[in-house]
Amino acid sequence: MSENSGSQTVRLVRSARQPLALTRLLKNLVRYKYFYMMLIPGLLYIAIFHYAPMFGLVIAFQDYQIFNGVWGSKFVGFDNFMYLFQAPQFITAMKNTFIISAYKIILGFPVPILLALLINEVRILIFKRSIQTILYLPHFLSWIVMSGLMFNFLSDQGPVNKLIKMMGEKAIYFFSDEVYFRSILVISDIWKEMGWNAIIYLAALTVVSQDLYEAAKMDGATRFQCMMKISLPSIMPIIMIMLLLRMGSVLNVGFEQVFNLYNPMLYGVGDIIDTYVYRIGVLENKFHISAAAGMFKSVIACIMVVTTYYFLEKVEDK
Repeated sequence: MSENSGSQTVRLVRSARQPLALTRLLKNLVRYKYFYMMLIPGLLYIAIFHYAPMFGLVIAFQDYQIFNGVWGSKFVGFDNFMYLFQAPQFITAMKNTFIISAYKIILGFPVPILLALLINEVRILIFKRSIQTILYLPHFLSWIVMSGLMFNFLSDQGPVNKLIKMMGEKAIYFFSDEVYFRSILVISDIWKEMGWNAIIYLAALTVVSQDLYEAAKMDGATRFQCMMKISLPSIMPIIMIMLLLRMGSVLNVGFEQVFNLYNPMLYGVGDIIDTYVYRIGVLENKFHISAAAGMFKSVIACIMVVTTYYFLEKVEDK
């Protein structure tokens, strides 16, 4: 058979398969029509609130004037991005964002994993459920409430400074000293979210076969060895997925947290991209600059997700 006749046969087979695939698709649509109808509200929500607003990204390339609108504003190309990268405040905010995010990932990401492993080892059911409930509660407190607690706890007359004074030392003004602010952000974020983030890992641990633990105990393994050799490897795929999702929001370090805790004296170490966007967009009405900063965040997030996925894929292959 010649090469031309062979390629012609392949095209005929493909053309014959297309109507079959279309027919199968239509049959599935009719058969599972109610399931597809249940998708409509979610798809509409995503389309209206996630994709439709993306049209507004065009103002990142305009000298946007609110009364002229999108169609009447002047197109300036990449001038807004050049303005950002030449603005000292934005450079400071970007540096702070990366530093705080790195602290939260390096110090905060392992904590829920460790917490889930420890809770999984608790055998007294009532005690286990009580610990879980206590650790979940801070997640449901807003950062407005949390900031009030933090201010009272670390104020001049708060319990921390009272203990410091009892030891003969001078009181520390935590919210006016740049040395302590990033530590406050990271520790408070870990404390607030560690219990809630541990839920996913606990759910993954529930599906681990108990036969593996019993076999390991018969071979003389301790509980710590079972945790490190069975529990941790069993949830490693979930850990990779959570790390991938976390890297996608690497520049989202918590606007509400920072906004409620910082003040102008702490801009040098606490000002982040989100608070910078708020000030320059909402307070100064420079919407085009804030749109450019937001688009920059999205591009970096996309790059981080792709890079992390590629890295995790290589690690998994090994």
